[in-house]
Amino acid sequence: MSHFWSVYITVLTLGNIFACYWLIRWTSKPRPNESKQGEITGHVWDDDLSELNNPLPRWWLWMFYLTIIFGLIYLVIYPGLGKYANTKGWTQAQQYQQEMEQAEASYGKIFKAFAAQDLKQLSKDPKALESGQRLFMTYCSQCHGSDAKGSRGFPNLTDNDWLYGGDPETIKTSILQGRNGMMPAHEAMLPNNGIEKVAEYVLSLSGRSGLDQTLVDEGKPLFMMCAGCHGMDGKGNPIIGAPNLTDDIWLYGKSRSIIQTSIRHGRQGKMPAHQKRLGNDKAHVLAAYIYSLSNK
Repeated sequence: MSHFWSVYITVLTLGNIFACYWLIRWTSKPRPNESKQGEITGHVWDDDLSELNNPLPRWWLWMFYLTIIFGLIYLVIYPGLGKYANTKGWTQAQQYQQEMEQAEASYGKIFKAFAAQDLKQLSKDPKALESGQRLFMTYCSQCHGSDAKGSRGFPNLTDNDWLYGGDPETIKTSILQGRNGMMPAHEAMLPNNGIEKVAEYVLSLSGRSGLDQTLVDEGKPLFMMCAGCHGMDGKGNPIIGAPNLTDDIWLYGKSRSIIQTSIRHGRQGKMPAHQKRLGNDKAHVLAAYIYSLSNK
């Protein structure tokens, strides 16, 4: 945090606290030309319901004062004023690290025992799968869904269709190191209606019916610029994560317009690496769980 933002936060925080105190004191003082305490203020509702000029209850005011005192004490003990370190020396990063160390001391031996086993064998262990499911719900479900069936742009992990390969070790590598998928945009390389022609040919690879055969035939030679990644037969290349275009399983959708968009503008897919978050032992258990989803 820069010096400016530290000062800004400190002034704003303390200013709000003292402004609350001033507001309470200001509203508690009598005003010129107002009714005396206990007298009617002149406000009447329903003909006989009158408002009296009564002071705020003392207990109510003291609750406000105690809240202000509590806030100041809290800011002395805990961080809240920019770069001020606080007397307790507490930080959320420090607490997180302590909790992670405690968890590692409690569960580290369990994961280490699992990590010593073969992944395929581990994928049949109910206790390992239970632990793997918890890891999946914590680290993976936000993108791939709680059922691991994915969504647009996030692969389904239950269908045996893998961009980089579905063997256990490859899955573990994907978890630890992450993946960076990149399909370049072809708009500049396919002028006129070249995008439509290639899209029509790509649709034909998966056996789609009702296609414009003329566009399919004209798109086939243009597809050669895609063959370097997807292969001459369109079955993809797991080494670089190029998807199979012949199985009618689509990462971003299989409509004609979506496929044209993919060809025209390209796609940028990124799976973050989890090496630092999980470590090898937990990634081993998670990989076994994910492998089990498509290998019952």
